[in-house]
Amino acid sequence: MPSIFHFAFNVTDLAQARSFYGQTLGCREGRSTDTWVDFDFFGHQISLHLGEPFATARTGRVGDAMVPMPHFGAILELPAWRALADRLAAAGCAFVLPPQVRFKGQPGEQWTMFFLDPFGNPIEFKAFATEDAIYAHQ
Repeated sequence: MPSIFHFAFNVTDLAQARSFYGQTLGCREGRSTDTWVDFDFFGHQISLHLGEPFATARTGRVGDAMVPMPHFGAILELPAWRALADRLAAAGCAFVLPPQVRFKGQPGEQWTMFFLDPFGNPIEFKAFATEDAIYAHQ
């Protein structure tokens, strides 16, 4: 079995979480109880528990942008990233950082987008031209 990342965090409404993560993002739902629900988050496991979400702030400087910290997300293949960006735009997503290319022509060139889930949890999705570019040095 490959290594799979697990991340558990808080949300305030499981029905709203199911709608966002299940329908908007297209994540397959896993196990659940009255107080939490698991999703297959692009090949990784997230567990959404009822509770107060993390406090976040735009304190992470990346290039010219200040991005919300902490945040989580996934790296997708570019066609999947583009399809997700289109799905989010069609759903009326208010992007923190709209879909764009960052570090164009430099090592680590990437397609990125930031948005918040309905509970204020920041999410970033990225794509790279090649797998080697993920860890390229500036």
